[in-house]
Amino acid sequence: MQTYLILKWVHIVSSVLMVGTGLGSAFYMFFTNRSGDVRAQAIVSRLVVRADWWFTAPTALIQPATGIAMAHLAGWPLGTPWLATSIALYVVAGACWLPVVWLQIRMASLAQEAARSGTPLPTQYGRYATWWEGLGYPAFFAMAIVFFLMVNKPALW
Repeated sequence: MQTYLILKWVHIVSSVLMVGTGLGSAFYMFFTNRSGDVRAQAIVSRLVVRADWWFTAPTALIQPATGIAMAHLAGWPLGTPWLATSIALYVVAGACWLPVVWLQIRMASLAQEAARSGTPLPTQYGRYATWWEGLGYPAFFAMAIVFFLMVNKPALW
């Protein structure tokens, strides 16, 4: 049981880091993008990319590893409805996050170039920001439902 509790602790802490980093990054990027301050956008977008590499990417790998290990130790088949639904929603969130990473890298590059040259952001930045935001909502809601399913383990069918 000690192994299970250690895995559970790592799983919970990594989920907080993953979703917390995502929500915090989204908050700052969302409002900075509306500020119109190109220098601020260059700084925040660069730091959001860094946060994704330092926190989100590692925890995105830790989550399934610890989750599958805990399911195995607890004797829950991965086809258990609440667990299978959680896995599917995690995949949905990941499918949203991967293009978001690319968008963030491009946005950071565009903002840094505009700040360096003292020019306005190109219109492409706004298009990227729209996609970035649009992909963030389903990813966040998918993870919120995953949290609900993990805590409550409801009988879904």
